[in-house]
Amino acid sequence: MKNKTYSIFGAGASGLYTAWRLLNGEPQDKDGEEKLLSIGDTLELYDWGRYDFSKEDPGTRAAGARVCTWHYNNDKTQSYLELGGMRYSAWNGHPGAKNQGHRLVTTVINQLDLDKYSVPFNVSSNTLFYLRTKNMYLNDISSSNPAPYNVDNYGATTSPDNGFSVIESLAVDANKPPKTREEWCEFYQNGTINVELPEPSVFQKGDKLKNIGYWNLLFDQLGAEGFQYTADGNGYTSNIINWNAAVAIQANDEFTPGSQYKTLTKGYSSMFNALFEAVVQLAKDKGVKFDYQPDTRLHSILDKHGKIHYSLATRMHPDKKSSSKVTDAAWLAMPPYALDLVAQATRYADDDGLDVLNHKKVQNYLSSAIMQPSYKIGMFFDSPWWINDPNNKNNPVYQAPILAWELTTGVLEVLAKKGFPLNYIEKINNDKAILNSPYTSAPAIIEAVVQCINERLTVEQEKELLDASQRNTIGPSITDTPIRQVVYFGNNAIDQSGKPIYGILASYDDEQFTSFWEELEYGNDDAEKVPFSENYQPLIGPRKAKEVMVKMLRQQLAALHFGPQADYSIVPEPLECRYMDWSLPPFNAGYHAYAAHYNVCDVQQKIRKPSQLIKNADANIFIVGEAYSNDQAWVEGAFCTAESVLNDFFGVKPIIDDKQYPFICPCGI
Repeated sequence: MKNKTYSIFGAGASGLYTAWRLLNGEPQDKDGEEKLLSIGDTLELYDWGRYDFSKEDPGTRAAGARVCTWHYNNDKTQSYLELGGMRYSAWNGHPGAKNQGHRLVTTVINQLDLDKYSVPFNVSSNTLFYLRTKNMYLNDISSSNPAPYNVDNYGATTSPDNGFSVIESLAVDANKPPKTREEWCEFYQNGTINVELPEPSVFQKGDKLKNIGYWNLLFDQLGAEGFQYTADGNGYTSNIINWNAAVAIQANDEFTPGSQYKTLTKGYSSMFNALFEAVVQLAKDKGVKFDYQPDTRLHSILDKHGKIHYSLATRMHPDKKSSSKVTDAAWLAMPPYALDLVAQATRYADDDGLDVLNHKKVQNYLSSAIMQPSYKIGMFFDSPWWINDPNNKNNPVYQAPILAWELTTGVLEVLAKKGFPLNYIEKINNDKAILNSPYTSAPAIIEAVVQCINERLTVEQEKELLDASQRNTIGPSITDTPIRQVVYFGNNAIDQSGKPIYGILASYDDEQFTSFWEELEYGNDDAEKVPFSENYQPLIGPRKAKEVMVKMLRQQLAALHFGPQADYSIVPEPLECRYMDWSLPPFNAGYHAYAAHYNVCDVQQKIRKPSQLIKNADANIFIVGEAYSNDQAWVEGAFCTAESVLNDFFGVKPIIDDKQYPFICPCGI
């Protein structure tokens, strides 16, 4: 049989996952065996940027596309911040449909032997808010101390997330809510408002949620002040835009206080380094030629008689065709903005062929994903000034409520070095209920350890336990100022023996707030230097913030932690400050959401092989990534779309049992 060539365009989550699974996947049948890569075949991976994958393949920024781990002084032994995607929802490994979590990300981390680096990503149960110049903690909001909003039905006396609950109650039976992925997919297609609403309401019982904009529904049901409180207090403007109300109800159900997530102590980007290295090794072992080409983008693409003809462009001249090639199958592992650039160039290609991307039905489904710009700014300091600490020059009036204790494998290693009894450590390490579980008080973790080892601790052992397990991370704190959310990473360096460096995500915002910071990127320079369409800062890496941006950040951080009248100078000058502007090309968005008036289940099924939307067409062009997934804004979505393509079109056995965890929404349920 003639050797095959497979081409993947995009070296982010879905591109790397596809390469990995093409090499390690098991066939479902003989047809699948023939489609998998084998000796003599070629696997091409094109990367518009140049990610820092390994010593052999170094780059300008951390791996992961819209995941980007940034270390202090670019030293991987030092403290780090996540300036892109930063966490995943851990799965317990049990197959039951109601077991929550990101199953593919959890599986990838396990199979790449990264479990030892997986630790809780703590979410505060008592959020600090700064809304309408009022500093307050979630637990202090009450009828006698309401939030500064004139919300109907005493809505300002409770959490701002209550607005999401009010909307959910219109359509979801509290006694029998959707819990599994399949049940939520059915809700996306058929969910309706199922309670009687007063006549003045714009929307009424029986209205299908997929045909309602979420902003419209929030405003109609909560009123102007209720909507604004929900919008300001949840921290994500992207959550309350006019997207598909059915999908929004499920997505916002994930962001309730107390949700538990995990991350990697080496940084989330390390998962993509491990994936890349696994691809390189697997290709070598299987005799497959792996051709990685950075600084190269897909320019245009056509199907001609069952072969995929495509042209490339270089990073130096991204709009000019540099070469043309042919492949047996092409994966477009890229976000909607980049897909649109390819469609534009293909539209005017000189060659004849099937132009899949520009077909009317395909263009319609491509339009179902709303681009959501986002912006992140990180800062490193020599002291944790946001909590009460003896090293601080000024302790905050409103400290970040992030104090927690947790036992991880790293903590157990520290305790072992301090002489903690090895039989205690062994018992703790074997107790899944206590390991990696955050505790919000010192007595709580001490009691948990005592119950685990069935012995009392000495005073010295209690001190060693608390010192080693204390965590002053993650948060967040939420404001209605342009910084929006602040996330506290603290001193998380792999090497804890050096001088401690403390990091915070000083601004985590999206939608209209991104433009606030964009105007500060140039400092006081009076002219733009680069056209917006050619500003590829997200590919280059975190860029150093100018003095005016730093001062603006310090102003808003001072108000959050020291009160509205605080001078900016009370927040110390950072050691380093850098930003990632995800509204810039080639992503033009930090994440995506489904528009209203689409059957998102059909979109997920059809857009992954868009020729399905064209009568009598069958082109091996595939679209993968989070934008058209069942888990938008998550790495899980990128992995799931990629896995579903390999299962359904290449005969690869599912990496895990998908009977109770459909990777993408089934239709007609």
